[in-house]
Amino acid sequence: MEAVEPNPVFSLALESSLESVDLAEQSTLRYAEAVGFEEGDRFFIGLAVREIVVNAIKHGNRFDLDRKAHLRLSMKGAELIIEVTDEGNGFRLEDVPDPALPENRERRSGRGVTIAIGLMDEFSVDRNLPRGTHIRMMKRLPTQTPLEKLP
Repeated sequence: MEAVEPNPVFSLALESSLESVDLAEQSTLRYAEAVGFEEGDRFFIGLAVREIVVNAIKHGNRFDLDRKAHLRLSMKGAELIIEVTDEGNGFRLEDVPDPALPENRERRSGRGVTIAIGLMDEFSVDRNLPRGTHIRMMKRLPTQTPLEKLP
């Protein structure tokens, strides 16, 4: 694995096909490892990215190959910033059905956003102008006390 410079930025344009999901997840896992996240944290970061990129491609771009999804990874101090954008019609977070409610338990949508929100330290949804959605997620590098570093 190559060393990563301080505060690196990684960007990737993704085709609107499900094959792009693996590329986004694997790129994120490599980046998270390079900036210091442990395996357990990387697993959950990768899962959150996977869920949000699937949503961008499926619900945002509707598999339209003329539209792209974009992944941007960066570090701000000890915070991993993950941004996913699509070129769809956009959505509002408050309109996503809560999968925990009895009336939504049989629905197959809304779970990915809920999973990502639960896994990340911060999660926000904004309009991406002129069209689309911009998701911003943040995960902090865990801090270790000297006792935690002992074998």
